[in-house]
Amino acid sequence: MKALPPPRVAVPVMYHRWAHMTFLHWRYPAQAVRELVPHALTVETFDGSAWVGLTPFLMTDVRVPGLPALPWLSSFPETNCRTYVRDPRGRSGIWFLSLDAGRLAAALGGRTGYWLPYHWSDMSVRADDGRRRYRCRRRWPGPQGTRCDAELEAGAPLTGSDELAHFLTARYRLFTMVAGRLAAADVEHPAWPLQHTELISLDQDMLRAAGLPDPVDAPVLHASPGVDVRVGMWTW
Repeated sequence: MKALPPPRVAVPVMYHRWAHMTFLHWRYPAQAVRELVPHALTVETFDGSAWVGLTPFLMTDVRVPGLPALPWLSSFPETNCRTYVRDPRGRSGIWFLSLDAGRLAAALGGRTGYWLPYHWSDMSVRADDGRRRYRCRRRWPGPQGTRCDAELEAGAPLTGSDELAHFLTARYRLFTMVAGRLAAADVEHPAWPLQHTELISLDQDMLRAAGLPDPVDAPVLHASPGVDVRVGMWTW
């Protein structure tokens, strides 16, 4: 994928930081993913496969323009299940199969403000030097108990050109369905500073809950200390 500059979000409706991010990605047949995204979108492939990711991280410094970040409400864990698509205009972006947030207010806000499939979950993120530990148990809406527990070790920086890493992580747009119509929102942030990552343990059934078969292969892994983010409002 050709490297393009991230979009400029001139009028952000939200600021935050994605911290202690880990990307776990699996290959899937494109048809298996095609059944889970709107017909208006085309599933993007790399090396002949669609890709589905689980991305656990810590959301911090969440605020809207003109207001400071609020204690407790402005920091919470999140885990997203996502795949990669293009719209009829040829624009590339993310389609979320699910999003789990550790704050009920965040889950409700994501559902009502962006029509995204957010869930309220019991979650935690621990980051000690390079070691990352994530825990998630879905609470509402169901299926209750859907989980993603992972432990990883983030290592040396990823250097040089890596087309697959770019395809999986350089995503600056999300798509959603608003009142039955396809909409998109731009997301502005610097390029991810990526790290090589070793998987220590993983116990998850989020992919199955999203409607996918269990993956056959080990995940492709990347980690990042994080980026600061500006989010625009969705547009048709």
